[in-house]
Amino acid sequence: MLKEGSKAPAFKLPSSVNDGDVVSLADYAGKTVVLYFYPRDNTPGCTREAEAFRDAAAALKKKNAVVLGVSKDSVASHCKFRDKFDLNFPLLSDADGKVIEAYGAWGEKTLYGKKSMGIIRTTVVIGPDGKVKKIFPKVKVDGHADEVLAAI
Repeated sequence: MLKEGSKAPAFKLPSSVNDGDVVSLADYAGKTVVLYFYPRDNTPGCTREAEAFRDAAAALKKKNAVVLGVSKDSVASHCKFRDKFDLNFPLLSDADGKVIEAYGAWGEKTLYGKKSMGIIRTTVVIGPDGKVKKIFPKVKVDGHADEVLAAI
């Protein structure tokens, strides 16, 4: 189980950067990384969350922070999502779910009374030193980007 203060698990994932470039946590050494896990591209809650992080870009940059979104969607899906909503940060494709699991964002969910396994909306703030600074489990979308900014 991931804990605040522990070293963030390393990863390398294909991304929406240049329609498929691999992005790793090491690429952002010395910066604060806001790593957020979301269920699916182009769904209402995920779109609102992505737009909020997009709109917070200037404030995040002032705090030497970058945003990375992660879901199991393909790079092609991420690129369409990025273009449709003018997203200004990389979306990473974790098709096999290993990074999602390593960060504790996979588990049992209940939707309309039906239980299933899936991505639990989670945000992990990783400090410039590569350690987990803050974990937001079971995120509520509205106001979340402001919560994250306050925690950095």
